[in-house]
Amino acid sequence: MPTRGERREYHGMHLDPAEVASDPVDQFRTWFAAAREADVFEPEAMTVSTVDSYGRPSSRYVLLRGLDHRGFCFYTNYESAKGRQLDAHPYAALTFGWLAIHRSVRIEGPAERLPAAESDAYFASRPRGAQLGAWASPQSMVIQSREQLDQALAAAEERHAEGPVPRPQHWGGFLVRPERVEFWEGRPNRLHDRVRYERDGEAWRIERLAP
Repeated sequence: MPTRGERREYHGMHLDPAEVASDPVDQFRTWFAAAREADVFEPEAMTVSTVDSYGRPSSRYVLLRGLDHRGFCFYTNYESAKGRQLDAHPYAALTFGWLAIHRSVRIEGPAERLPAAESDAYFASRPRGAQLGAWASPQSMVIQSREQLDQALAAAEERHAEGPVPRPQHWGGFLVRPERVEFWEGRPNRLHDRVRYERDGEAWRIERLAP
């Protein structure tokens, strides 16, 4: 079926390698703050891409839940498809698409499990319902019905009715350490601005790419 819709022109701001931050995490913070200020819905939403044992790619949306000098953090069930794939092939690609402001960011780098203490602290900050949901859902597994989930949630509620909900050992965080980061800004005539950071030892090489 035809998918051609209304053609839109992009009018992003100027993006110049000479003017960006020297570190991509700092540049990301600046753009993330701008996305929030522009009321982009859930700017922390990102596509996480992994590969399976046959090299076949798999992508899904998750929420960015941590950012520091090490890299980008998110949380999941370690026994889910992405959790198993990252344990077997610890490299990931992340994509942020802030299309309302004609911007996107791509990150590639090795992935590793966060220390248990960090996962414990984040899990403790979650709403109780989300904590119980982590116990109830066998993420990525085949289930027979919605009722099966409801029953598992009820069982988790009963099991932890007397106190705090502990973090399941099968649930926790991943850290993606960036090796390559690209910032994309939509410009007129499809001549977009693309600036790529590539790790070069302890420093970053910053280059302009053709659109």
